[in-house]
Amino acid sequence: MRKSPDPIQALGEAYELLLEKTLDELHIKDARQQNILKKDIQDTINKAAQNTPQLQSLDDTLLKQIQEAVHRDLHSAGQYFSETTQEVKDWLGFELQLVEGSLLNLLPKIADQTTVGLLEWKQDQAKRSLHTGEIAGPGILVCDSCGEQLQFHRAGHIPPCAHCSNTVFHRLSNLG
Repeated sequence: MRKSPDPIQALGEAYELLLEKTLDELHIKDARQQNILKKDIQDTINKAAQNTPQLQSLDDTLLKQIQEAVHRDLHSAGQYFSETTQEVKDWLGFELQLVEGSLLNLLPKIADQTTVGLLEWKQDQAKRSLHTGEIAGPGILVCDSCGEQLQFHRAGHIPPCAHCSNTVFHRLSNLG
């Protein structure tokens, strides 16, 4: 992770690094023919955070927030891909050329490597709200108050709605 002078951009970079490390670990686990369960995903995120020197400079509160965002977004992507035959661009809600190549290459792994664990999540986790100040990965968030859409082409902090100043959102899903 390169040092960014912009603290918000730095958090987005930390999110992407943690996501990449987590997916790499889950890919290794899957290659060993081991089932990937819900607990394994959280443990893998925690392990990736602890074993990534570039993330050690973050304070505990910020690192926990990034870990929760990666966990939430893995769940969202895995659930989407397990319920549909849609492509990555449909989950993101915009054309793929706008997403950095490294992250784009990681997204399909979510469905391939973590479907078993994410299907468990589907049973015990309702649709989650996202709030201003939290970190969100690429995709479209919809304002719960006015329906305005926020497009994230990279991970970053969720701002208040530009239309109505609401602070609660949900991820756009084409599943209905």
